[in-house]
Amino acid sequence: MMDLGLDGKTALVTGASAGIGRAIAKALAAQGVKVCVAARRRELLDTLAAEIVAAGGPKPQIAVVDLLKDDGPKNLAAEALNGLGQVNILVNSAGGGDGGKWLDAPDDQWLEAMTFNFTQVRRLTLAIVPDMIKHQWGRIINISGKAEPDHMNGTTPAKVAVHGFAKGLSREVAKHGITVNSIPPGQIMSEQIRRKHTEESIKKFAEREIPMGRFGEPEELAYLAICLASPLARYITGNVIHVDGGQHRFAF
Repeated sequence: MMDLGLDGKTALVTGASAGIGRAIAKALAAQGVKVCVAARRRELLDTLAAEIVAAGGPKPQIAVVDLLKDDGPKNLAAEALNGLGQVNILVNSAGGGDGGKWLDAPDDQWLEAMTFNFTQVRRLTLAIVPDMIKHQWGRIINISGKAEPDHMNGTTPAKVAVHGFAKGLSREVAKHGITVNSIPPGQIMSEQIRRKHTEESIKKFAEREIPMGRFGEPEELAYLAICLASPLARYITGNVIHVDGGQHRFAF
């Protein structure tokens, strides 16, 4: 694997227990990054940590956290900074949505979607940024979502808010050597997708909607994330870069 100049850096990765977050944590560790892996499920984080060490990576710090709790971001930031000494790279990968009905959804359902997918991302990011400014170096990578909703839901507006927040933040912190970018995943294979859909329905969807003709793997997105996290990507900031096999239809 290409040396991206990340050896000795530190990173906090949320949503690291499975899927994209897990793949990014492993890819960073393979580059010599000391990672704090954060999620709600301790047993999955323990397994991830063991896999990283077995592959020759630095032993990760494990942070069990529920980011839906009001003090979750503040407590996680403090735990990561205390355990790592400093946080060079922040990967906001925690998030998710529900496929329920939204047309007549109560306000608390909308609020939860916005809180989990935007508000807590904002809070955690702004709790980490001062440390990055102090060290005049940082990388913030948001695993967001597409801005082309197939139907109305609470997640899409929250993910679009992440894009706007990240763009504004990128202009504020660039002078401190900090970059801020967002990666909206397309159809990336996960336990949830495999649980909810048959192989045949996945195949038909991919043939109809995805020019590459297949769903992606978490590792394929992780490659972009570690590139954006590296010193080599110092002039890439304020961008939204899709990893979706060509699925989104915007020309920009």
